Amino acid sequence: MISSMTGFARRETSGLFGQLACELRSVNHRFFEPNLRLPEEFRALETELRQSLGQVLKRGKIDCTVHFRPAASAERALDLDEETLARVLRRADEIRARLSGSSAVDIMEVLRWPGVVRDSAPDREALHAALRELFAAALADLVSCREREGAHLAALITQRCGALEALVAQVRSRLPEVQARVRARLLERLGELRTEINQERLEQELVLLLQRLDVAEELDRLTGHIAETRRVMTAKEPAGRRLDFLMQEFNREANTLSSKSQDLETTRLAVDMKVLIEQTREQVQNVE
Repeated sequence: MISSMTGFARRETSGLFGQLACELRSVNHRFFEPNLRLPEEFRALETELRQSLGQVLKRGKIDCTVHFRPAASAERALDLDEETLARVLRRADEIRARLSGSSAVDIMEVLRWPGVVRDSAPDREALHAALRELFAAALADLVSCREREGAHLAALITQRCGALEALVAQVRSRLPEVQARVRARLLERLGELRTEINQERLEQELVLLLQRLDVAEELDRLTGHIAETRRVMTAKEPAGRRLDFLMQEFNREANTLSSKSQDLETTRLAVDMKVLIEQTREQVQNVE
């Protein structure tokens, strides 16, 4: 079953470390192009996350944005470096003893001294593990979203394949009538010349003319392309590139059919084919 290249997923989680959110967006693109925007705390995971995307997604422009809001400092434990604090206080006493007057020690100034208070930042390994789990869940949601959109695209493409098949059948059913009309028109014009006609030569020229105007081969190829389109959509491997190539082949056969046509109804049917092919091509642009 085919998948779309368009999708969106967002997952959030929270813990002692704060709030963490992972957002994935994907749109159609000729190749696989991941773009990750990570906070500084997760820079070390960029290569790992990029590889995880590449293992699951084969085409599309994917934007991955991670939002991280650390827990408020007031909610964190106040972790003091006792050795540093003792040294600072000892030096403060020595300085106060040298002064002529007594001077009180400002506690807040002591706490601001570098190294006295250790900020209890969340454990990096635990934080990275939380993002890995969150990212995996968001990626699974994105894949599901793309598969649902792919099922919708498959239904539209299948519908248009059926319509194309009906148009091919209409053109094929008109072939005997068109050939008879070409033969009658040629004989009518020759009759207007009022000259002696070599019947054997006439038949040869008529056969050559009908061969130039014959579109049976184009109709056979169109039928084959329709069958191949249906087969590709049910295959396991990504089908977007192959479907895009098939759309080019569809266009080529429809253009040849139109250029060979000597029948107004066949020309109209060929135009209807081109419209359906273009509509199908627009849908195929979103297939992975």
